[in-house]
Amino acid sequence: RSTGKKSYCKSTSELKIHQRIHTVEKSYVCDQCGKSFTESRILKSHQRTHTGEKSYGCDQCGKRFTQPDSLIVHQRIHTGEKPYSCYQCGKSFTTSSHLIVHQRTHTGEKPYGCDECGKKFTASNSLIVHQRVHTGEKPYSCSQCGKSFTQPDSLIVHQRTHTGEKPYICYQCGKSCTTSSHLIVHQRTHTGEKAFSCDQCGKSFGTSSHLIVHQRTHTGKKPYSCGQCGKSFGQSGHLTVHQRRHTGEKPYSCGQCGKSFGQSGHLTVHQRRHTGEKPYSCYQCGKSCTTSSQLIVHQRTHTGEKLCSCDQCDKRFSDKRHLIKHQKIHS
Repeated sequence: RSTGKKSYCKSTSELKIHQRIHTVEKSYVCDQCGKSFTESRILKSHQRTHTGEKSYGCDQCGKRFTQPDSLIVHQRIHTGEKPYSCYQCGKSFTTSSHLIVHQRTHTGEKPYGCDECGKKFTASNSLIVHQRVHTGEKPYSCSQCGKSFTQPDSLIVHQRTHTGEKPYICYQCGKSCTTSSHLIVHQRTHTGEKAFSCDQCGKSFGTSSHLIVHQRTHTGKKPYSCGQCGKSFGQSGHLTVHQRRHTGEKPYSCGQCGKSFGQSGHLTVHQRRHTGEKPYSCYQCGKSCTTSSQLIVHQRTHTGEKLCSCDQCDKRFSDKRHLIKHQKIHS
């Protein structure tokens, strides 16, 4: 126990262990990595990281751990217990370390700085992930297609493109999303919330990233360039899709027929051939279409609008496919 600046111990052995804090005496050394410890029990616990021994098992799901503390933290997933609360906003956490990192959002403290670019972070693991931008290290690889990622969460999300898993479901319309952030953005279509406004034209968006992309329509900025042909894009995703034209990569495969696609959206549309799903309906006649573009073309049959014109004879069509067929007459 502690009184003022003095510490009291129950026994001489406890006192000896405590005194090592002051003398920095670490008598127990790991014979595998040389790391030193003040107590034999801490050394034994550490040695399990080398042997892979996991003596502590969860009685609910069977998952095993090398440390008893790790088991205690894990069990909170099942119990929902979050014993560490932020005194400023009341948000609760399962571990004290998570609380400490959270509190930095209030204080603005960012103690972990990148040696290369000076960028600072609230958590050490965020710095580690960031440093891979400089080193190019991508230690997490997909076993199906070999694509690599800088962090495990990105790999988990990517693997859903192969499995089709969409674990985040909108309670209002039932739509499923691959990530919680995609679900949050989707839910704004129901609430109408558009918190991010363009200071040039006033247009509002549901996400900051959509606003940033939109602002490039004003500035003309296209910061993402193809290393092979030099073509530039306003969005990194558009560059990624474009580069697949050079590489031939088609990472999105249909689970039913095996056909592969360069874009996830193309796979989604293709899968509707198997399911028969036609989610886009005409409000005038009720006809359903598999894509929004098909619906737009169909609606022109009601409006009489013909936007596709032949440059040889000025004949106009509502559908680009009809124009292409017509142009063969001239050739």
